[in-house]
Amino acid sequence: MSEWWTYRLSSFLLFAPRTYYRLLELYNAEVWPAHLVALALGLALCVVTFQGRAWAARAACAILGACWLWVAWAFHLQRYATINWAATGFAAAFAMQGLLLAGAAFDARLRLRPLRSGRARVGLGLLLFSLAVQPALGVLQGRSWYEAEVFGIAPDPTTLGTLGMLLLMWRTDHAAGAAVKSAFMALLWPIPLLWCAISGATLWAMHAADALLLPAAALLVLFTALRSPRARSGGAR
Repeated sequence: MSEWWTYRLSSFLLFAPRTYYRLLELYNAEVWPAHLVALALGLALCVVTFQGRAWAARAACAILGACWLWVAWAFHLQRYATINWAATGFAAAFAMQGLLLAGAAFDARLRLRPLRSGRARVGLGLLLFSLAVQPALGVLQGRSWYEAEVFGIAPDPTTLGTLGMLLLMWRTDHAAGAAVKSAFMALLWPIPLLWCAISGATLWAMHAADALLLPAAALLVLFTALRSPRARSGGAR
């Protein structure tokens, strides 16, 4: 038996990189035209973000919740679990995140930050990146469009877009009960941030060129959020 220090991250990979990308290709083919629905949902997130209405944040949470529940069932449980036993746990985590976001959709005090704030611009940038750029990354690495990872369909762009939207959200009240609701909102962060680490580690083991994308995005989100933790009247920093 080899000593533990001789193991590398790739030693724990349960599948070949080609197997994973083939799974993505088959998944995309099987769920089409769900991509059109996902595209519509992504565009809806952009619309509500630019409009900034009082109900916009709640609508965004409902959309994101539906996306996380879909990825939990259609990708992790139905497909990814066939090549990675850990995907059953990923499915449970994604389903939990979907339910948390659905619960946040009932918070009448939830708002979106004005786009003039630096935190909001970072959040919007991450959302747009997940919608328009991330699906093309595989092609830039020489893979087929059939293996593209699309927001609302695949876990990585869904996670990145969600983190962008979470940066945009804030609550308007500091009254009695606000601390409990703020604590509930804090529960929306751990699963997406943890997935950034898991996905980054998996892609690193696969020697993927974009392995550091999600971990770097998570660090950017944490840095941005910690710089402006509180919302001010009329918007947050």
